[in-house]
This record gives sequence, structure tokens and C-alpha cells, in this order.
Amino acid sequence: MSEKHLPLEAMHEEAGARFGAFAGWRMPLTYPAGVMKEHIHTREKAGLFDISHMQLFAVDGPGAAAFLARACPLDAAALGEGKSKYTVLLTDAAGIIDDLIVTRLGPDRFMVVANAGNAAKDEAHFRKIAEDFDVRFTPLKRVLLALQGPDAESVLLGAGLDLSDLTFMTAVEPRENWFASRSGYTGEDGFEIALPPDEARTFAEKILADERAMWIGLAARDSLRLEAGLCLHGQDLDEITDPASAAILWAIPKPLREQGRFIGADALRRILAEGPRETRIGLKPEGRQPVRAGAVLMTEDGRTVGRVTSGGFGPSVNHPIAMGYVAEDASAVGTPLFAEVRGNRIPMNVHPLPFSPHRYRRG
Repeated sequence: MSEKHLPLEAMHEEAGARFGAFAGWRMPLTYPAGVMKEHIHTREKAGLFDISHMQLFAVDGPGAAAFLARACPLDAAALGEGKSKYTVLLTDAAGIIDDLIVTRLGPDRFMVVANAGNAAKDEAHFRKIAEDFDVRFTPLKRVLLALQGPDAESVLLGAGLDLSDLTFMTAVEPRENWFASRSGYTGEDGFEIALPPDEARTFAEKILADERAMWIGLAARDSLRLEAGLCLHGQDLDEITDPASAAILWAIPKPLREQGRFIGADALRRILAEGPRETRIGLKPEGRQPVRAGAVLMTEDGRTVGRVTSGGFGPSVNHPIAMGYVAEDASAVGTPLFAEVRGNRIPMNVHPLPFSPHRYRRG
């Protein structure tokens, strides 16, 4: 299948981006400043990310709330207008097909934001469920920009977009065919703005005219989200992993866990009754060598207890960081473990998540 191209690709080329393949897209990985400076700039000022590879779906119709409540462990009917909620799509066995953000825009209108690599699979899954509901499910063609960091609100004001009334996980439609939420994937305060492709370049240029804003690539997006303890589907979440093991049960209200009729509900209840066999944890390697995804995790006596799913260097915390899954009896904070890296045993400790504190604007 041919590689997909971002609508603003020319802007990234003009900015000197180094590109690479991600989820079937040609994506900017880094810019001339480099991943370390891009990462720190986002934490200190405002980083602009082109995340147009993500897919937006409009969901509307009299059956919209019931449809979403069947598709996801989500009480869509109780979601207030302008409120966003993190949720998941599950298999019948409670495996995670994708993680999503769902926003209610009106009595019978919702917006769903899905991950790039799963968009086609998600759409097919949703459409099959939609056959039983009075609902329209429409993929949207939008440019999606994320502006993240402590100066994000101020920079947007300067670009002519006032989103200062929003708090974390709330959203609005500020202009026709625009959608904006106060959310992100960095642990920082920030916004995600979807807009028509023909309006995107002018808007991005207005943001970048502010010296506090700069383009940030996919590499720094990954180190930022890892410091924030946020999962990447396809690495930290997949169809073999359930929400209990992934430590994201906070996203599923207790009444739904107990009585919900969403796809995968019975399997999730069985898992909760038996207890998950493993759990997602943070990991801090000793020394300076990062431990990457795929490394096996062992106890001091050589017993294999898990695996690393994401790993790298944390520029804000100035040491290597990782996430992974381990057996329940090896998951307590402070537990000493070892990672097998090219024949060497790297000492690690189970570390609390996140590594870098969240700074969301909660109101």
C-alpha cells in the first residue's frame, strides 16, 4: 500500500523536517533543532505537532449515544455536551482494538478521534455495530494540529483563536467545520484543533509567527508521552491486552464494569473476577543506557516476569525511562528487575507513573 502524505507536508519540508514512515504515513520525525531541544521546548513554551494522520469520525443520529455505549465501555448518554472522554474499543475477549477520545457535541452528535494505524480497522468495526442503530458514522477529512505546552493558550490567542474557556478534556466547535479540544499527548496543557485542509496552512503560519511556538516531530512526541506515562497503541496496548492489565480501568466507570453491555463486557468481568495476570508499570533503568521495546524483564534469580513495551531517554527527567508489563508479584514500586539487552543485564527498578508530572488545566 502506498504511503499517505500529510496535507501540510510542504510546510514540514520547508522547515527542514527529517521524515520517516509511521502507521502508513510519511511523517516528520525531527526538525533541525533535534529531538532533545524539541522535547524541552514543548515542556517550557509551546510545541506544534501535525497529527493529521489521526482519524476523526463524526457520529450522529437518534441512536448515537446507544451506539457508542455498545461499541465502548462508555456511558455516552451521561456525557455532558462539550465534554471529552478517553475510552477503548474492545474485542469480545476484552482485548484493546484501539484507544479513543469521544466528545459529545450535541444531544445526538459526537466526535471520535482514533489512532492512525487503526483507522481502517476501527471504521469497519464501528460500521458493523452501526447496522443495529439509527446512526450515521462519517470519516472526516481534516488537518489535526496539536499545540502543547505552558504557552499554548497564549499563542493561540495571538493566532486569533480564543480557547481560554476550555478546561482539560472539554471541547468546542469554534468555527464552521472546526473542532477544538483542550487535550493532548504530552502531559502538558494544550489543545488539539481539527480544521479543513484549505484553512490549515494559514492557521499554522499564524501560530508559528509567535517565537514561542515551533514544529515538533514524532520522535519528541514519543519521548513526551512516555515521560507522561501515556500508552501507544501497538506497543503498550493491543488486542492481546485488556484494560485491567493495561492499568486503564480508571477510564471505565465502576457501574459499567459491573453491569455494562458493551462489547467485551463479559470477558472483562471474568478478568476482573480472576485478577489480571500481569500489569503495566513504569521502569527506571540504572545508568544512562535506554532499554527499548522488546527487552525481556527478569528478577535477580533469572525468572522471566515480563517485557518492555516502550523505552527511551527522558530529556525532562534526564535519565532513561521505560514502560512494560510484569507479573503481579513483580509490579510493586521499587521492585528490582533486570532487562536483557544484547546479552547484558541492565538493572532497573519499577518506578511510579508518570515520570514527569501532568500539568493539565483542570479549571
